[in-house]
Amino acid sequence: MHFLFLCTGNSCRSILSEVLFNSRAPEGWKAYSAGSKPTGRVHPLTMKTLENLGLLTEGLWSKTIDDCEQYQPDVVITVCDQAAQEACPLYLGTAIKAHWGLADPSHLNVSESEKLDAFLVTVAHINRRLDALFSLDPNTLTRPELIAEINKISEVG
Repeated sequence: MHFLFLCTGNSCRSILSEVLFNSRAPEGWKAYSAGSKPTGRVHPLTMKTLENLGLLTEGLWSKTIDDCEQYQPDVVITVCDQAAQEACPLYLGTAIKAHWGLADPSHLNVSESEKLDAFLVTVAHINRRLDALFSLDPNTLTRPELIAEINKISEVG
C-alpha cells in the first residue's frame, strides 16, 4: 500500500510522518509526503529530530502534490492542524482520505531546546497513530471498514 502524508508546507509534520512510517512499515507499504504550498526546504529541526532518532534523512525534500502523483497513493492522510486554521490541502482521486491533524512544533515561539522537545512530542503522537495503523490488516477489512478504521486513528492522542 502507498500512503501520502499531506500538509501545507511539507517541512515538518508530513516529513516526520513519512520518515517514521517508512522506518517501521510492513513489507510492501511505502509512504511519501507533500505540501499544498511547500516551503522548498525541510525544517532544520525536523532534520535534527530525525537524526537524533537515528533515522535516515538523506534525500528528504519539500515536495508539491504534483511531485507525488506518480506514486498513485492508496491512502492520503492530511496532517495539518485545523485548530490553527490552516488550509488543509485537498487531494482528489480514488485514494482513501483521512485527516490526522497535528499541531506544528516548528511554529512555536520558544527556545530551540523547548522546540526540540515539542518535535519529540509530535514524533510520539505520530508513532502512536502508526501503531494503530500497522495493527490493521487491510486484507480482512472491506473498503468501507478500512476507511472507517483509518479515519478513527485520528482520535489516537
